[in-house]
Amino acid sequence: MATRRPKGRPDRSPPRGSLLGSQVLLRPPTPEDSRLLYDWLNQPEKVSPWDRFEVESFSTTEAAIHHASEDAASLAPRFLVVLRKDQSPIGMVGYYHSYPALDTTDIWYSIMVTSERGKGRGREAVGLLVDYLFSHTRTERVGATSDEENAASVGLLRSLRFQEEGHLRQALFHHGRWHNVVIYGKTRREWEGEADH
Repeated sequence: MATRRPKGRPDRSPPRGSLLGSQVLLRPPTPEDSRLLYDWLNQPEKVSPWDRFEVESFSTTEAAIHHASEDAASLAPRFLVVLRKDQSPIGMVGYYHSYPALDTTDIWYSIMVTSERGKGRGREAVGLLVDYLFSHTRTERVGATSDEENAASVGLLRSLRFQEEGHLRQALFHHGRWHNVVIYGKTRREWEGEADH
């Protein structure tokens, strides 16, 4: 016999495939999330303060999310960032193989609900994603790039002990000018060393 939960209380059991943190959980997007993700991805003031912006159709966004698991280079969100306290989605994270000739996985992340920024939610979400990649895949290096002027992103990566590996000059065009990009990385050995302490 199924147990009933009290009315008015959200189901606290995390969806299958979720990654649990103290403040947030990461869960794979469902077809029901497609409209929310489409709306988020088409808000230039939230998506592109530090990146380029491209409008895509709902059907293109929906298909990209649906097929992301089949495409290692897909930039579609792999997980929604959800507050544990009320199950509300606040952002998204992803990973992809950025260089076909290299065996490396790059990550991206965005807290879309601006009132939830600056509270450590993004740091926790990215930490969960990095732990997942090293625990459940064979990747030897997790990388990330950031516009060098994006202090929040640079600070997040440094706080998670990503190492600055280099710069790409004039590599990203947005807001009418070219921007420099900083390359960060963390190796499996570095991640394992953190777990030992």
